[in-house]
Amino acid sequence: MKIEIQSLHFDADKKLLQFVNEKITKIEHYYDAIIGVEVTLKLEKSSDAENKLAEIKATIPGHELFAKRNAKSFEEAVDSALEAVIAQAKKQKSRLKE
Repeated sequence: MKIEIQSLHFDADKKLLQFVNEKITKIEHYYDAIIGVEVTLKLEKSSDAENKLAEIKATIPGHELFAKRNAKSFEEAVDSALEAVIAQAKKQKSRLKE
């Protein structure tokens, strides 16, 4: 599985990149046919405290799974978006079994 991480409007530190990598690799436990995952971390220009945006796009054979979440920290945003992508992966896997 290929993982790409982009950070827009800021430079992500090694700790954040490592956190994202560790989290994203867990998706393989739920769906092993994932071709690649693109993670985009974006710092939005907003007065709102929840200005950290994480987008996760996972490519699987014939489909793309996508989730986008805002939070107070990138870690929270990644966790939340990953939960949504995992739910989509589980749903897709159950469809294949039918």
